[in-house]
Amino acid sequence: PGRAKRLRVSQLFQPLNLQAGGEAGWDGRAAEPLCRSQKLMLQGGLIHPAGPGCYCYLPPTVRAMEKLVKVMDEEMQAVGGQKVNMPSLSSAELWRASGRWDRMGPELFRLADRHGKGYCLGPTHEEAVTELVAAQSNLSYKQLPLRLYQVTRKFRDEPKPRFGLLRSREFYMKDMYTFDTSEEAARQTYDLVCDAYRSLFHRLGLPFVKVRAATGSIGGTMSHEFQLPADVGEDRLVLCPHGHFAANVETLNREQTPCPTCGEKLTQTRGIEVGHTFYLGTKYSSVSNAVFYSPENKLQLAEMGCYGLGVTRILAASIEVLSTEDSIRWPSLIAPYQLCFIPPKSGSKEEEEEGAALLEQVYDDLAEALPHLAGDSVLDDRTQLTIGKRLKDAKKLGYPYVVIAGKRVCEDPPVFEVWNQNAGEVLFLTKEGVIELLSKVQVP
Repeated sequence: PGRAKRLRVSQLFQPLNLQAGGEAGWDGRAAEPLCRSQKLMLQGGLIHPAGPGCYCYLPPTVRAMEKLVKVMDEEMQAVGGQKVNMPSLSSAELWRASGRWDRMGPELFRLADRHGKGYCLGPTHEEAVTELVAAQSNLSYKQLPLRLYQVTRKFRDEPKPRFGLLRSREFYMKDMYTFDTSEEAARQTYDLVCDAYRSLFHRLGLPFVKVRAATGSIGGTMSHEFQLPADVGEDRLVLCPHGHFAANVETLNREQTPCPTCGEKLTQTRGIEVGHTFYLGTKYSSVSNAVFYSPENKLQLAEMGCYGLGVTRILAASIEVLSTEDSIRWPSLIAPYQLCFIPPKSGSKEEEEEGAALLEQVYDDLAEALPHLAGDSVLDDRTQLTIGKRLKDAKKLGYPYVVIAGKRVCEDPPVFEVWNQNAGEVLFLTKEGVIELLSKVQVP
């Protein structure tokens, strides 16, 4: 009792298909090209297709997602965010009032209940949150700024879902909606949330760019996207080599070649959009009459902003940009498991010399010394396989650290082989050395 139960690879629900190539037909459709993240996530038993643009997320993916949401919670709460949860079913009346019921076209999943009342499955929640705030009839300027956010499933009837979680019809998004007393205050909030997004991507170690963007169906007067440069990205970006200017091509009236600040030629690249920010002004608050009492006791419309981060898209995009062709690399902060322990092959000399017991002792001592890593370690108990085969699997699945009871486990004191995947190095350490190395590992 009190000991952490060892997690064994043989008992994890992660149906590996590591031998499978990237041939088409994974989704039951012919010859759809697969991008790197989609192929690696399907092969690694991270996702399972359930229909066009819909996936089952398997336990390791859910673990990574929960860690990512924890990091988002920290960043959102640092800027005064309060978490809410709004229904996926959104009334057609609300959307008609804002004009988006028609403007969104076939992208909205629409349905009627048994009484013939119209609804959509929310792709985003501007109308719903504004209605929520408008219902607070005596809101005072002293209660603003109000920064409400949620992490929920969103739905978009993509005409051509592709690339796994990068463009799916059902996905998770973190969306924040802010209410301020003035345009100036709303713009300060805008900068604050953009800084929180920067902090998030820095913590994940992802190479992002913030670019000027179109406001699209959400509207407002100012908008930026956070993009991860990647060949499979669907957005075309232009960037100043010195960082003075960055924009999504769709915002430019014509192909802009020189940077407006320094005159250098702009370079073109492609990107995956992982975050989007909008300054909305009173576009939605004026429709729902979301008002507050000013210091002069006059009713005033709240100035709004909205801010989205694609949770499942960040997971897939990070695998896309960090991984090699055949091995997943996670942002180490959100890897499903930080550690994989590989005991000797059954019947080997190392096993006869108590190598497995020594390795399990390291597992238990580590869980005791570093309790935050207790649930983040797995033991690859498939001892009918060679160490080399299991190490190859571990590399493909992207555990940041792999600890092996190899040839030197028979020395006195026993020495373990430790692969630090993200640094690409192999260390030979005693049990104390292993614990010291892993004491620096962060988990959210």
